[in-house]
Amino acid sequence: MYIPTFDDVRDAHERVKPWIHRTPVLTSTYFDTQTGAELFFKCENFQKAGAFKVRGASNAVFGLSKDKAKYGVASHSSGNHALSLSYAAGRRGIQATVVMPRTAPDAKKDAVRGYGGIVLECEPSTAAREAMLEEVVDETGADFVHPYNDHRVIAGQGTCSLELHEDAGPLDAVVAPIGGGGMISGTCLTMSNLSPQTKIYAAEPKNADDVYRSVREGRIIEDDAPQTIADGLKVSMRPRTWHFVSKYVADVLLVTEEEIAEAMYLVWQRMKIVIEPSSAVAIAAILKNHDLFAGKRVGVIVTGGNVDLAKLPWMKAA
Repeated sequence: MYIPTFDDVRDAHERVKPWIHRTPVLTSTYFDTQTGAELFFKCENFQKAGAFKVRGASNAVFGLSKDKAKYGVASHSSGNHALSLSYAAGRRGIQATVVMPRTAPDAKKDAVRGYGGIVLECEPSTAAREAMLEEVVDETGADFVHPYNDHRVIAGQGTCSLELHEDAGPLDAVVAPIGGGGMISGTCLTMSNLSPQTKIYAAEPKNADDVYRSVREGRIIEDDAPQTIADGLKVSMRPRTWHFVSKYVADVLLVTEEEIAEAMYLVWQRMKIVIEPSSAVAIAAILKNHDLFAGKRVGVIVTGGNVDLAKLPWMKAA
């Protein structure tokens, strides 16, 4: 199992530059006041395809040889990796096929198709995703780009915190949402090299707390189909991401569904930017644990902004 290095992150940054945005780092007096911290929001909700995952997807797609690329790429995803891979594949002129749970937001399925990707729907479980994906790869010969357990993807995600460090300066802590752990792994990889004193915190929904339980038991614990509004965080870790989480993450901070929805609402209201529930998990964790971050310079990875506007979490069901 190849574990990416910081050289891989630097190489990825050069490779993906033509295909991604260097997203802004925003600040908020309101959230600084609420937390007592100085927060720096790395806004990947403004990223190409609306999420940080375009970094890892682009690194994998544009790193393929011509011989491999002609068979296209394939993956499974609840949304953001799916549309990011479709975006990158479209820019390279190759086919992307993505297995998505039938419960994934329609907005994300539509975005995949808009980028030219093929959507194959499956039951909402990791086992169902992986089984259908295996069939696709066997039939097409496509290169499997795992949403997070892929050294190319982890290196690509590491470019986000590389830019954050360059733009915000030294940080006492960085907080990012965690599902499978691709972003956290990239963050750990980059910060352990550029700023080893910076503590990395993973923020996770209480309804999908497999990482929290894994860290406390010292082994990967899988949760096959958790129910949370943070639809991008429903998957479990794999060996590459566990390597980084188990070695570098200072703690896993849990938040409730209500806390996620409230944090999302506050960001929309106070910062006037669109973020998705998965992104709000990190902000909810800081608000909930403000004593942990008070007086510190804290980076916040705002992972994406792909929202189903017809199903906002604070809307009452008709």
